[in-house]
Amino acid sequence: MSKLNKVHIDDLHFDHKVWKRELNFYKDELMVFQNRLDEVADRYTNKEVLKELDHFQNQLLIEGNVIDELLHDINGHEHELSERAKDNPVAIHHERFEDHTPMRDRVETNRKLMHEMKTDFNGYLTKWM
Repeated sequence: MSKLNKVHIDDLHFDHKVWKRELNFYKDELMVFQNRLDEVADRYTNKEVLKELDHFQNQLLIEGNVIDELLHDINGHEHELSERAKDNPVAIHHERFEDHTPMRDRVETNRKLMHEMKTDFNGYLTKWM
């Protein structure tokens, strides 16, 4: 493996912190979106409106599960790094770790999907609110 794929533990930790903040922000947004869906449900009985509402509720549930899984995996990786640091506290700052590219890809994919969902969701709200 080339040195280009090796990173310092502080860089991995920084990524984890940024990703966790971003994912927790998305979780908060999902609650706001659910509240908006509740408002739509209170206003309409039209089957078309409710069919789309059901679609978005399902998306919110799926996205919430994806976020929880990502947070779980990030915390797991953070725990692994912490254990390595405890086992070798002096050398840990000189050691290079494999970059967590698969996790980075998952977070980036989630970011894109969340953006697409928000765009669609806002279009739905514009149409019915």
